[in-house]
Amino acid sequence: MPQRNMDPQRCPMPSQPPEVRSKNFSEVALGYTAEMAVAEARRCLSCKNRPCVSGCPVGIDIPAFVAKIAAEDFEGAYQVLAASSSLPAVCGRVCPQENQCEGRCVRGIKGESVGIGRLERFAADWHRQHVSASPVLPAKNSHKVAIIGAGPSGLTAAGDLAKRGYQVTVFEALHLAGGVLVYGIPEFRLPKAIVQQEIDGLKALGVEIRTNMVIGKVLTIDELLDEYGYAAVYIASGAGLPRFMNIPGESLKGVYSANEYLTRVNLMKAYQPGSATPIQKSHSVAVVGGGNVAMDAARSAKRLGAETVYIVYRRGMNELPARKEEVEHAQEEGVVFRLLANPVRVLGNENGCVTGLECVEMELGEPDQSGRRRPVEKAGSNFVLEVDTMIMSIGTSPNPLLRTTTPGLKADRRGCIVTDGAAGRTSREGVFAGGDAVTGAATVILAMGAGKEAAAAIDAYIQGKSK
Repeated sequence: MPQRNMDPQRCPMPSQPPEVRSKNFSEVALGYTAEMAVAEARRCLSCKNRPCVSGCPVGIDIPAFVAKIAAEDFEGAYQVLAASSSLPAVCGRVCPQENQCEGRCVRGIKGESVGIGRLERFAADWHRQHVSASPVLPAKNSHKVAIIGAGPSGLTAAGDLAKRGYQVTVFEALHLAGGVLVYGIPEFRLPKAIVQQEIDGLKALGVEIRTNMVIGKVLTIDELLDEYGYAAVYIASGAGLPRFMNIPGESLKGVYSANEYLTRVNLMKAYQPGSATPIQKSHSVAVVGGGNVAMDAARSAKRLGAETVYIVYRRGMNELPARKEEVEHAQEEGVVFRLLANPVRVLGNENGCVTGLECVEMELGEPDQSGRRRPVEKAGSNFVLEVDTMIMSIGTSPNPLLRTTTPGLKADRRGCIVTDGAAGRTSREGVFAGGDAVTGAATVILAMGAGKEAAAAIDAYIQGKSK
């Protein structure tokens, strides 16, 4: 058994210096070396009750894969990961481990938790760089399953169902598979080549991905079930419809939703010279919101050349919903946080272009239904930020297309599809749903967890009908 490493601090992650990375779109974190990974893995205490596993939405056997790295069996570590996760290289980069597996790590009581996410990334990257063998194809059964949406939830369900022998077709509305992994998360956090390699792995399992297929327009769910012979349909279409504040001036030139801004940058490569999808070259930018998407938009704006970028958030630093690491990276890169502030009006000139953002100062009052202290406006505290671009990042909701073209498919007042528990059964026979289409905007790993639950439920449904 390898000797344990009792260092209370985790091995630091090598990364680009802030003054360098804020001017390029290359990945910020550079990844562990083999020596770093082994040393970090040996900090694991191999707890009998395995609290880290209970914090993982996809149920990865974390002590087992960490132990493999500690023993320098890197491919063995990857195989443990692959047994539960279809996207380990993605999860190792973007999952909020500090609130999940690492948040329950015993080592975190008297020091820093084991860097589980960093080790997951290391094992997945090692496999990608050193192993080229094709996966063993499972024996096929006679059933077809359609999945709507090639984001993290749909891809996870596709992988799990393919491993069970189903003929899986994923229908994706955009021209590239990946969902939020390709249009939402910037290259400097999640390189698109990593996502594509994970998708190629699913294709090698026999998953068919059909892009430019807007289900609800090109085909309906009823047609998939009745005319095309799919035994079940899984709706994993996400929540891509942006929300705005409905304040004066939101229609001015230079106002973006974070979805549009990041899609132009990430999927359409608007930052490249000669791109067919242009994006405004900004001098000063205000990003409204405090989540990971807001941090992504702010950090992207910096890389696109904006001299000043503000995060405008109506609560304080302790209430920011973004990952601590993302906040710290944004601060290091020069993003200015204007906290306890809320926009009330977008200012513009005679040409209809943004010239400023009028805000009002806030203070925290009593807790609201979410348990967070409710922000209260301070009378007469209005001030103006001189900006030429405003990016709204206050949440998204599901597109209404599927629910309006599928008779009998129930949705709640937010437009989210209603399901019966974690298995994802909807009000329509043979139709399942999960991820952001059900919960509203959430995390990649929660969407993946929903995909796993749905895959198991679909398998049980189809096998139960065929008996």
